[in-house]
Amino acid sequence: MDKSNRRRPAAPGMTRPDPGNGIVRACWAGIGLCLLLSGCAGESVSNAGNAPSAPPSVGSAAPASDRQKVLGPFTLEVPSGWVEQTPRSRMRRAQFALPRESGDSEDGELTVFYFGMGQGGSTDANISRWIGQVGQPDGSSSRDKAKIRQSQVSGFRMTEVDVSGTLKASNMPGAPQRPARSGYRLLGAVLEGPQGPWFFKLVGPEKTISRWADSFRQFIASAKSQ
Repeated sequence: MDKSNRRRPAAPGMTRPDPGNGIVRACWAGIGLCLLLSGCAGESVSNAGNAPSAPPSVGSAAPASDRQKVLGPFTLEVPSGWVEQTPRSRMRRAQFALPRESGDSEDGELTVFYFGMGQGGSTDANISRWIGQVGQPDGSSSRDKAKIRQSQVSGFRMTEVDVSGTLKASNMPGAPQRPARSGYRLLGAVLEGPQGPWFFKLVGPEKTISRWADSFRQFIASAKSQ
């Protein structure tokens, strides 16, 4: 046997390294690194797109353009001049300010509500409630003066109401407290969608609402089912 291949005894106090142990340690280190990398990659991929996404909330889809608004199953064309705002409460699905006319003290405010299938009350109940929010200076019936009209939008029933008078004081819990305001006008619409009714309510000084009345009706009429 070649003497160069003989194992030499270790020096006193020293342990000869075992080549086999080094190979094993290197293998375990490599396996650990692979597991670490695969674990991080799996978490990253999962977070990026493999994790189940939360179900989209109504009205959460991105609009097709900056003049369109997606509300549940409908896409509507937002009229020029309207200013979209962050809804002041969780019940509101959308909110717009319609700039006031000269001499008026407030902007018009359009709020959109959706409560779910079978929620929020019937169309007639909401129309009656809206009419009841407006009084007449002479004490006569607002119901007698209100204009109510029904039509079809994208094959779904739509009911409109138009009533003017004194907007009664607001004292709803959690909402701004407001005194009664005379010379106001309310335009409302209920669009009965495939998953329940959508409620559109526009309120403001008469002159301002008169300016935007046609664009409000065009907004509702523009609703296209997705």
